[in-house]
Amino acid sequence: MTTSELRHLQHGLERVRILDVRTASEFENVHIAGAYNVPLDQLAEHAADLRDVSGGPVILVCQSGQRAQKAEALLRDAGMPNVHVLEGGMRAWLADALPTRRIRARISLERQVRIAAGALVTLGSLAALTTSPLWAVLPAAIGSGLIFAGVTDTCAMGMLLARLPYNRAAISCDTESMVRRFIADEKPGGS
Repeated sequence: MTTSELRHLQHGLERVRILDVRTASEFENVHIAGAYNVPLDQLAEHAADLRDVSGGPVILVCQSGQRAQKAEALLRDAGMPNVHVLEGGMRAWLADALPTRRIRARISLERQVRIAAGALVTLGSLAALTTSPLWAVLPAAIGSGLIFAGVTDTCAMGMLLARLPYNRAAISCDTESMVRRFIADEKPGGS
């Protein structure tokens, strides 16, 4: 589903729900107004509850669309037929300058990974040139990790950075409560 199709649904008569499957801190940083947050890593345990949602379509959102596609497969396997992925995710939504909410602005996890990887490669390269060639192992390891992340669609550095206090949500994601509100179609807290 494109951003314009979602906007059309939001302004139409049909009830539409937006389920954001990013981390709580990503959701805090910026999200579509009215979206519910159930992080992908917690979605499987709530899939059976969500399957019983009646009414209009459920639009799945993440940063770029990758996690939302995983969520779509998970929810369809659980028996939820009316789920759709927002093409391009929050990136597309933001690029189209559509309405958002921010609870706490921060640097995105993806940018943090690029900054950390670039810094480690630069430091390792400089150390290899100036002190010992053994330092070349550091940029080689980072490069290998990035290749692995691209091939497997997992990122160990991102998972580590997500655990830093800076990346933890100021308001913890109460997934149980969020799922109950989603099912009842109540206004999510902090939207």
